[in-house]
Amino acid sequence: MAAKTSGSPEKKSRQRRAKPGTTGEGDYYHIELRPTSEFITFRNVDVGDKGHLQRLAGKRASGSWDTAAWLVSKTDAHMEGETLVPDSQDAKDLFSSLGSEPKHIKGDIFEAKDRPNVPEKKKPTEAQKKAWAENIKKAQQARWAGKK
Repeated sequence: MAAKTSGSPEKKSRQRRAKPGTTGEGDYYHIELRPTSEFITFRNVDVGDKGHLQRLAGKRASGSWDTAAWLVSKTDAHMEGETLVPDSQDAKDLFSSLGSEPKHIKGDIFEAKDRPNVPEKKKPTEAQKKAWAENIKKAQQARWAGKK
């Protein structure tokens, strides 16, 4: 029977999984709008063409859903220094709808504010009034065209 050698067993260090976007090697840039601690569950929703823009929706404990982050494909945007620059029209529309410019955090992760919330006392806005008037005119024209 072979005798066991008494040596110090080497500790094996476990490598933990890197959080998405932190290494900079993924297919998407992450634009975080709200902290993940506000949500209990998440769901990805493809917006527009498949695989380009994705909305990361989060469900709150109250049951309401809100946008936690946006995932922008690296084919639709690129980095210039610390700035994220949109390349496609969908990405340009998304960036213009954000409440602030995406600010680089680390890797592929950026942080931005969501579009501003308009208080109820300032509603209806001029754009809403114009849209309602146009929709009413369209409905009236459709009704009048059907009576002939």
